[in-house]
Amino acid sequence: MAGTSTFVIRWINFLTILLGVAVICFGVWMSTHHDSCRKSLTLPVLGLGALILLVSLIGFLGALKDISILLWMYLVMLCLILVVILVSTVLAFIITNNGSGHTVAGLRYKEYQLQDCSSWFIKELSNTRNWEHLKSCLVKSEDCNNLPKKYKTLKQYKMAELTPIEAGCCRPPSECGYPAVNASYYDLSFHPVSSNNDCKLYKNARAIKCYNCDSCKAGIAQYMKAEWRVVGIFNLVLFVVLSMVYFVGCCARRNAARSHSSKT
Repeated sequence: MAGTSTFVIRWINFLTILLGVAVICFGVWMSTHHDSCRKSLTLPVLGLGALILLVSLIGFLGALKDISILLWMYLVMLCLILVVILVSTVLAFIITNNGSGHTVAGLRYKEYQLQDCSSWFIKELSNTRNWEHLKSCLVKSEDCNNLPKKYKTLKQYKMAELTPIEAGCCRPPSECGYPAVNASYYDLSFHPVSSNNDCKLYKNARAIKCYNCDSCKAGIAQYMKAEWRVVGIFNLVLFVVLSMVYFVGCCARRNAARSHSSKT
């Protein structure tokens, strides 16, 4: 039984070593192929890959050489990783639970409002330093400036299914009542029919648009929520897989201890 458990954990950790190397390689690729905004994601990716690689190496060597202290280190570190994954997943689903968007007549997409988001998102996006960085990324991303290329006629634009970022950052809220001339220009000569401050903040200039609007912050929040939910689902799968690995590791450690006590 000890040999079987050790053999299983050895090969499971060999596969996770390969996974850790793959994640690290992806992080290196991101650092060399993405702009300065997306490079902020490379450190977490590299850190995750390094952690997976380290824990897997410890478990693999512990099972291969039957070294008790390495198996103990492996089990403790894996337990901590499981706790972190579980807590972060629960928090991610709690934070992303609010703000489902508002349907607007005549539009094929929803509009989002900052007050519908969780207090955490409101606090983070209202932080001037955080928002200035995000805003610079939005300007560089060319999402808004690419809309006229995607929708060459006004009819195409009105029938488009805009993303939350495009809907919140590239155009004024529908309640303002500004008529669209094309995908990148609105007639601002009309007096806004709403008291929403975003109506005053929107400008047709490429570097301004609605980047200072609460609707833009809400669009960013919705985009982040969608990403976090994907990560949350991935974390649940990862938690199940690592829990199985942890169980096998416990079996290997227990059987190794029994084998050692029987020899003595």
